[in-house]
Amino acid sequence: MARRKTKKSVAKRFKVSANGKILYYGAGRRHLASSKNRKRMRRIGSVRLVDSSDRKKIEESLPFSNR
Repeated sequence: MARRKTKKSVAKRFKVSANGKILYYGAGRRHLASSKNRKRMRRIGSVRLVDSSDRKKIEESLPFSNR
């Protein structure tokens, strides 16, 4: 059986918390920010939880995470 490897692109985008929740930062904060107000920028950049429908796929890509 082949050795399971971590998908590095997924490992850079997502973090598994101590409670096993998968977290990520919202997209849309890097550039073109002059047209977005401060409230929107705060909301965009906040930490979010991964939806349950996407969770299984991400967990398969991170075989060595502590969940």
